Amino acid sequence: MALEERARSCLLRFRHRLEQDIKPPYLMDHMISDGVLTGDEEERIRTQSTRKDQAVALLELLLKKDNHAYISFYNALVREAYDDLANLLYDDLPKMSQNVHKSNSDSNTSYVQTVLSEGGVPQRPVVFVSRPELVNRVREKLYRLQKDPGWVTVFGMAGSGKSVLAAEAVRDQGLIEECFPGGIHWLSIGQLDKPDLLVKIQSLCFRLEQSLDSQSLHRPPNSLDEAKERMRFLMLRRYPRALLILDDIWDSTVLKVFDIHCRILLTTRNRSLADSVSGAKYEVEVESGLDEKKGLEILALYTGTKPIALPEEACSIVRECKGRKQFKRIRKSSSYDYDALDQAMAASIEVLPDEHRELYKDLTVLEKDIKIPAKVLSVLWDLEPEEVEDILQEFVNKSLLFVDSHNKPYLYYLHDLQLDFLVEQNRTQLENLHSKVVHQYQQHYKDGPPTSGDEECLYWIRFLTFHMAKGNLSQELYSLMFSLDWVSIKAKIMGPAHLINDYVEYGHILDKENSDVRSQFQEFLSLNGHQLEQRPFPDVVQLALSQPRTSEVYRQALLQAQDRTSKGKLYFDWLNKSSVESLSRLVIHPHQGSIYSACFSHDGAKIASSGASKTLKVFKSTSGEKLTEIPAHDDEVLCCAFSPDDRLLATCSSDRKVKVWNVERAMLLRVFEEEHEEQVNHCQFTNTTRRLLLATCSNDKMLNVKLWNLNKPTSQNTMFGHFEPVNHCCFSPDDTYVSTSSNDGTLKSANEWKTINVRDMFAESDEDVLVKCSTWTADGKRVICAAKNAALVFDVETSDMLLEIRTNRLSTVQYCHACPTSNLLALAFSNYAVELWDLEANKKMADCSGHLSWVQRVQFSPDGSQLLSCSYDQTIRLWETKKVHTTSAVCLKRDSDVLFNDEEIIVSAADNCNRLQVRDGRTGSVLFQSEEKSSRIRCMSMCRQPSAVALGQEDGTVQVLEVPSGKTLATLEGHTKTVLHCQFCQNGQTLITSSEDTAIRTMIHGQPFIEIIPDFCMANNHTATSWTRVVWRWQSGECKVLQGHKEQVRCFSPLSNSPDNTRLLSWSFDGTVKMWDVESGEKLQDIEAHRGAILSCHASPDGCHFATTSADKTAKLWHCESWQCVHTLSGHLDCVRSCRFSWDSRRLATGDDNGEIRLWSVKDGSLLKICSRDGKDGMDSLHGGWVTDLHFSSDNSLLVSTGGYIKWWDVEKGEALQTFYPSGTALKRIHVSSDFSTFVTIDNIGILYILKRVDTRILQLVIKTTHDIIGTHLWSVSDSDMYPNHNLLNLLPSSK
Repeated sequence: MALEERARSCLLRFRHRLEQDIKPPYLMDHMISDGVLTGDEEERIRTQSTRKDQAVALLELLLKKDNHAYISFYNALVREAYDDLANLLYDDLPKMSQNVHKSNSDSNTSYVQTVLSEGGVPQRPVVFVSRPELVNRVREKLYRLQKDPGWVTVFGMAGSGKSVLAAEAVRDQGLIEECFPGGIHWLSIGQLDKPDLLVKIQSLCFRLEQSLDSQSLHRPPNSLDEAKERMRFLMLRRYPRALLILDDIWDSTVLKVFDIHCRILLTTRNRSLADSVSGAKYEVEVESGLDEKKGLEILALYTGTKPIALPEEACSIVRECKGRKQFKRIRKSSSYDYDALDQAMAASIEVLPDEHRELYKDLTVLEKDIKIPAKVLSVLWDLEPEEVEDILQEFVNKSLLFVDSHNKPYLYYLHDLQLDFLVEQNRTQLENLHSKVVHQYQQHYKDGPPTSGDEECLYWIRFLTFHMAKGNLSQELYSLMFSLDWVSIKAKIMGPAHLINDYVEYGHILDKENSDVRSQFQEFLSLNGHQLEQRPFPDVVQLALSQPRTSEVYRQALLQAQDRTSKGKLYFDWLNKSSVESLSRLVIHPHQGSIYSACFSHDGAKIASSGASKTLKVFKSTSGEKLTEIPAHDDEVLCCAFSPDDRLLATCSSDRKVKVWNVERAMLLRVFEEEHEEQVNHCQFTNTTRRLLLATCSNDKMLNVKLWNLNKPTSQNTMFGHFEPVNHCCFSPDDTYVSTSSNDGTLKSANEWKTINVRDMFAESDEDVLVKCSTWTADGKRVICAAKNAALVFDVETSDMLLEIRTNRLSTVQYCHACPTSNLLALAFSNYAVELWDLEANKKMADCSGHLSWVQRVQFSPDGSQLLSCSYDQTIRLWETKKVHTTSAVCLKRDSDVLFNDEEIIVSAADNCNRLQVRDGRTGSVLFQSEEKSSRIRCMSMCRQPSAVALGQEDGTVQVLEVPSGKTLATLEGHTKTVLHCQFCQNGQTLITSSEDTAIRTMIHGQPFIEIIPDFCMANNHTATSWTRVVWRWQSGECKVLQGHKEQVRCFSPLSNSPDNTRLLSWSFDGTVKMWDVESGEKLQDIEAHRGAILSCHASPDGCHFATTSADKTAKLWHCESWQCVHTLSGHLDCVRSCRFSWDSRRLATGDDNGEIRLWSVKDGSLLKICSRDGKDGMDSLHGGWVTDLHFSSDNSLLVSTGGYIKWWDVEKGEALQTFYPSGTALKRIHVSSDFSTFVTIDNIGILYILKRVDTRILQLVIKTTHDIIGTHLWSVSDSDMYPNHNLLNLLPSSK
């Protein structure tokens, strides 16, 4: 069939352009493979003296051939990245029939080309020798993965062509359509440490998610465990029949990260690597040598001659190389040793213009497998982008560079072999080349780094530190990484994981300058990483203001806050943060590598640890002094456990072995290596020596839990029932049962004596439920398991769930352990935190912060006095249990009262020992502390004159105490049930209380003279259910009873703050609002305001209106005189929890349980603003929880609100101005000073926050004092106007 006329015309039309640019030898390789060019024809073209003459000859020949030749020539242009030339020919491609297409090679189809390009599968190398027998063997193994997941391992020695073979095997349309319709995804691995591996997997996950809908995009995984779970979800749920190709695997620990039950093809030099993973396995061996014919063929290709034309010395060269492809070693350290590549590369570079040769040399600094946009090189070369594109296209056309045209803009990259060549050629100049990159960047971005988020920006943000380190630019690296600006920009664009990786990777360089500062920045990132993943992105300066005053992070934050405050920004300093101390008693760094397990000895004197270092270590729990170090296994040691008498230690490993050691002599006593066929995840001895047994569990499919008698060579019992890997096994306290936790979503006890389907507790989730571990309470009646983001407590006898502890869904519970001596439960999290929970109260008692990576395990000491935690950050931390959850920083209850008096801040609140504390808010010092009360303190109110505090208790007692002496001024015993709220009137003589009691007593001088029983109670002859308010003349004991509500009255409010006001508003869960005359006790008004419970009420400052909010999702505006509803404010989608009028009485703010805040016009009831809805947090709320309190500034321009955190808003725009994130959550209320400068609240774990709006004068003093304290030569502050190193609080200016 002759060439179509329009195709012939196209070749003639663009003939001159093609002759100028193409390199025929590379194109002819493909055309010969397609069968459209013979060997003799190739030989005739190659004999032409110049490249252009060869191009002329090829085109002459092509004009004489048929449509197949035209199509093959077009495909060759595409494969060799002559995209611009291929585009010239595209419109005139001959129309081939369907049958003709099928007869053509599958690898030529655009479908295959598209699938492989999208999956990152590399193109054929320039010199390619077909090996059909090996390719077919690999394809035959791949067809075995058609129905079930598994592993195909292509193994052989270096340089045997494994990667090329793997890529060629998947160039088959039938294979892709029948076996892998989900696509082919290529990932080059090589020799990587864990941070670099995480970055590669993050890129893979991003690539996979990008092709899905926008709703599927997630933040990058922060650790290998999280990355593994993300890949598992993507490969099983989104790409269920896709093939993942892992190229150049060196280490079994890396391979186990990809053990996610999917279809995988891997290339490796180590045949046994696949033994470490589970699933069906198939192998293809690539022989290390080629036969003489193939060897001569490769030699001929490199030398540009035909095999028959080679001199007879060629055969000797092939024999000398023993059939290997390395005819000449390029360099000793090369990871690839391909033959004569240096000559081919050198020849290609030599024909470049001189100035372009220098530019090409600059590409030496690129990282492998990294694609860059032209804009990056525009900065590096200081050229216009258009000129750079032309230069890069020249490199591409000369096969010196590859282009990824599927991205816009195009991305460019070097083949590994090309990069190896450049690095070898320019080895002595590497430092200077990296320095050039940095200096050009600094010159171009004088005003600050790029923040656009495009490909250029991503490159600089990701790799600038890499170039500084490689360029030995230590000072530049210090300045960059010790900069809060850089932290903010990189965290916003790439997330905190990359930043933390930088501090780990370059820590050895940074520590030479200042290891403390490096630790401060790394700790700041690890403790705030979950906040830095929120959208909208938080203000890093505000986050940093919560760091210790001696921290460089805090010092820089103050400097920036000072500058931004002068420009109208809001910032808040945590004045009393010094009271929140570091609670870890001891920090130990026992291993080089992640720590997977740590445990106390039964006497509490020793700690054993194990991890990625393959070693077992024992050290003193008091000092961290090392006692023993044992090279324990051939692979990672996943668990270690003491015997009940502490004489033995058991270890289990990824090498599938279980070993028992003598602790004192560090001697191996027993090895169990035959029965577990997959990695052994956990081991534990019985709790007593009465009958010593060892339990182990593994990734085996069925026989995955075993019990061992140490005196027998084989297992005593094999327990079955799980059909997925078992992660954890645990004896009950009396050793009667063993609980096992599995990836099948169940918790079992002793050969299925009990099975608890934990996955049923997560019915709303479509993801797999992996039960990580279990623990027993001390009485053995409850078993607790960790799964996803929850800890679940079950009754052992009935299997009923008794309690569910749900946490932030952005983190997972890695491990849990119940205290053997109390109701405390310790939880280890993937967000680097450790939490203590009280199982009886279902309340979080404490956060233990300090780890810099995932916390892998927690354990209480046998006496419960200590808690240890171990982490991927290579540390073990010991915590004093009592100190952690009873320290003064975390002991206050959320119900509180505050007095502001000029610069003085007085806070009263109950502590967790049920004592009333009155504190100086600035210093944290306790001014007064009552004795422990027998009945729980529920409310309190402070009075300036006289200096007193009232407290209400659950037994109905109200006490008035003098401050600071603590003298009891009055005991008011009229109530019989919980006092919910108390409040002094402005004159200090009147105290109002509300209670749940059913009988109401009126008191004079502390003695009852009348007992009032509500009428409806007497009439119905049953216990009263009304709730009351009592007005006390507390110094005389007189009281008036305001009775009438039928459900809870949690609060009340004077109608105005005027000293002459005698009217009081009260509201109730019964949906009514009532007005009372305080002097007479008369009920003035009574209305049914809402159909649901009334949750808040507030009177306008001008006394004209009051507002109510309700569980019926509405708010209402009422006229104070007519008591008519003026406006019903609808639109909230959840209970309206709080409301507040502005000081000018023109606006009303309302907040609901979904975290939404609305601003309304009082005049016409219209909706003015809905405060920003952007970005729900990790708990699916707009405010971290209910909006519980609202306050306007005196000029009505600002609004502060509380929920899970504190937010400040611009009233006119409805935009958030600042957010403060407490350590805990669920803030109940906030106390605000009259000048809107000081804010006081307490979170749910009892931490007191005194927040002071940053003032430039204060900042100058604080900065100077902080500089005195910490000092640094990186950022100096002027020594003028130095203040003595006094207490910081003494430097604050007075109100004058």
